Amino acid sequence: MKSIPFRRRLPLLFAAVLLPLQLQAQVLSTASSAGLSANLPESLSVSLTGGTPVNFGNLTALGVTPASTPVSIQTVWVLSPSRGTVRLVGYFDTTSALTDGAGNNIASSNVKGRVTSGTPTSFTAFTQSITGIGTAGASLELFSEAISGTNKNKTRTDSLDLEIDLTGTQLPAGSYTGTLRIQAIAL
Repeated sequence: MKSIPFRRRLPLLFAAVLLPLQLQAQVLSTASSAGLSANLPESLSVSLTGGTPVNFGNLTALGVTPASTPVSIQTVWVLSPSRGTVRLVGYFDTTSALTDGAGNNIASSNVKGRVTSGTPTSFTAFTQSITGIGTAGASLELFSEAISGTNKNKTRTDSLDLEIDLTGTQLPAGSYTGTLRIQAIAL
């Protein structure tokens, strides 16, 4: 039987000496803990991302005039589990939607809107009264979305098409202006 030369035995000797040192039991400290706290507040926002100002150009006397472009509306929410519905409403401050400043007005009932991805898919006048939001007789619900576990956090984009219907309305020539407000509510 041949003996292994010393230089070949040296690595085996180191392994035999160092291996037991590596296999010794570890020493652990006691565990400490740090409490964590965070709050994600509810939020609900509406932004108009295009189509403003809305231009109707020259109105058609005794007829219907569509807006040149739709209003793009982005609604974003982060809601608590207690919320059941998000509603988006367009409204005028009074039942006079547009005025010429000389006492001649275009009523909110003459302004119509539709949101093909929302509630009024056909043109509907701004004549609704919606509890908690808007102006009585000068509002229009644009969508109502039930909230469940899958849409507590959501970004939604809708296009509001507008038209002014002066059928049966006698108005003098003039420049008419007004402001349409759009607001969301979570119930």
